[in-house]
Order: sequence, then structure tokens, then C-alpha cells
Amino acid sequence: MTSDAAAEAGNFGRTQHLGHAERYARAGAFYDAVTALWDSWADNAFVRDKRSGQYYRPEGRHAPAHASEHFDVRGPLNVARPPQGWPVVVQAGASEAGLALAARSAEVVFTAQPNLAAAQRFYSGLKARLRAHGRAEDSLKVMPGAYIVVAETEQQAQVQHQALQALVAPQVGIALLGRMLGNFDLSGYDRDGPLPELPLTDSGQRSRQRLLTELAGDKRLSLAELGRRIAGGRGHWTLVGDPGQVADQLQLWFEQGAADGFNLLVPHLPGGLEAVARLLVPELQRRGLFRQRYTGSTLREHLGLARPANRFFT
Repeated sequence: MTSDAAAEAGNFGRTQHLGHAERYARAGAFYDAVTALWDSWADNAFVRDKRSGQYYRPEGRHAPAHASEHFDVRGPLNVARPPQGWPVVVQAGASEAGLALAARSAEVVFTAQPNLAAAQRFYSGLKARLRAHGRAEDSLKVMPGAYIVVAETEQQAQVQHQALQALVAPQVGIALLGRMLGNFDLSGYDRDGPLPELPLTDSGQRSRQRLLTELAGDKRLSLAELGRRIAGGRGHWTLVGDPGQVADQLQLWFEQGAADGFNLLVPHLPGGLEAVARLLVPELQRRGLFRQRYTGSTLREHLGLARPANRFFT
């Protein structure tokens, strides 16, 4: 609902994206509508009694009849309430509108943060917003993206990382950069020159535009260099090293109030994930930072999130 890729507008029957503010207003209305539909049925509504012929208890059914500027949905949903109560609600973005929506509705927030200090500010600021909605801090998990290249030794990891970076053709990196900055065409600019001044995007992610613009200025990167740098991790925190080095950084962010966990990004599949599983996970387990076995059966349980109460049934 809040996607920043201009080409995706066609999936919603539009020729172009809605403006930034309207996208978030629509996303809020969608959240209200879909969560009401998830609560259409009491957990014990479906008896499925073959002997009596009763499939469900009528008193366990509720038609939400959601009506708003964006959606009119009568309901009820045509399936039972999910085992998790609701699927886990995940959101990405760090603009003011995105933070406001996350504080009200999100259970996991996927965010791009360039360093520990920025991640700590984001984490504490978002958690503080939960109080206004009567939510506990542990009801929302902040999970920054972490782009990981891990190998047996730091040298091997660096060689692999540089080899992958070398595969990024300048025009490809710049095209990706233009989309991520807010759907701008950068093909006419000097690839060896600086990032041009761009207007505030209305069709893209404002938080990502700010992050990448600051990265270009701080590191004095040319257009081609910036495109190559973000091609792998899409502007997310990049970790390259041996298992101990990567684990050190993840542990630091986790223990210093910057993250509740991480959304791992790898440079290639399946090898990137295999390296994480073979090299990094055992190191994290050795430190007591990663589970040895699952104790639940749903994603919600794995994340330590409570099952939502049904607003229509006690």
C-alpha cells in the first residue's frame, strides 16, 4: 500500500502512484479494514459437527461493515480467524507518516539505518510513540536491514564483496539509485559527478531519499559510486567479515538499544544464506544470541509477539 516503486502502481489499477501523504492515509484505512475482517469470526465459531449438520455457530459471526474514504467492506471474511489471531503486521519506512502509522499498527518495522547512533535514535523514538496508543514497548519489534557478506576469514569476505561490487554495471546501479531516491531518471547526469540536488519525492520513500542523499555527501561519492554501493544492500547497513566480526556488530546493536533483531540481506542465493547458516548462526548460538530450537509453531510465537485479542468477541 505504501510501496515506492512507480511501476507497481499498475498492480493497483492506477497509472501512477498516489502522493506520499495519501498513500499512508490509505494504508491506515486498509489496516483498519483488514484487521476487522480478521476478527470476523470467534475462535470457536466453526464447530464442523457432522452429526448435527452445524458448520458454525451464528453467534460467533460478525460482519465488520467497514466504511471509509478509501474502502467499503461489509464482511465477514470467508475463512476462519487465523491461528495467529492476525498475521504479523510488518511495515517498512521512516518518514513522519510512516512512523505515525507504525506506532499505531505495526508489529515489526523493517528499517534502513546507516550506523549505531542513527539506529538508536530511531529505535528509542519509535518505541516512545507506542505509549500514545496504549501499547507496550515489546509489542513492536524493530528489525533493521543488515546486508551480510560472511566467510571463513575477513580477507575471503572482502574479496567476495569486492568481486560482487565489480559486477554492478554503472548504468544499472544508477538506474536503481534513481528509483530508490524517489523514481527519478538520473541517466542524463555525469556518472562521475556528484549526486544532483533533487526535489523532495512525493512518489517514493522520503526516508530512503534522505538516507542516500546523506550517504552521498558524507562519503563524497560520485553517482556511479553511490549506485554501486547501494546495489547489494539497497542502502542498508553493510557487514563484511568473518563470523566473529559480523556477530560482534550484530550483538552491539542488539544490546545497545538499536534493534530487537535483524532482517538479513545476502548478496546471492542460495550461497549467501548458506554461509550465514553455516558460519554466522553457530557463532550467535555460542554467544546465547540465537535460539537452539523453536519453542512455538507460528511466526508470531517465534518473534515473541502476543496473539491479538478479537475486538468483537471476548
